[in-house]
Amino acid sequence: MFSDHAPIYRQIGDRIRADIVTGTLGADQQVMSTNQYASFYGINPATAAKAFQDLIDEGLLYKRRGVGMFVSPDAREKLLGVRRARFFQEHVEPMIAEAKALGMSLDDIAAHVRAAAQTQPKTSEKDPK
Repeated sequence: MFSDHAPIYRQIGDRIRADIVTGTLGADQQVMSTNQYASFYGINPATAAKAFQDLIDEGLLYKRRGVGMFVSPDAREKLLGVRRARFFQEHVEPMIAEAKALGMSLDDIAAHVRAAAQTQPKTSEKDPK
């Protein structure tokens, strides 16, 4: 269920973020309450509350007083923006630096990326052609 690699509240937050990105949780969809989450997973309600508060602070969830917590309308776009920025920083920028160190031009890099993309299975309508 939960691993020892990170605090449980972070793992809860990461699961909810992943559910938002994949569309399992959609905009304005209600999420389980902290008490429901705590009961279901057998954790302290304060642990679940910490995870939810972090998600609220990030603008990914919002509260409706007396009703519960819901996914923010722009939560998926926010998360995709963060993940894209991290992808470029962790993967694309180092790749470009290494390619330039090898004497490759930007055209060479682009050609290799296009060729590699052609061998990948299509995953969405936004894939490059």
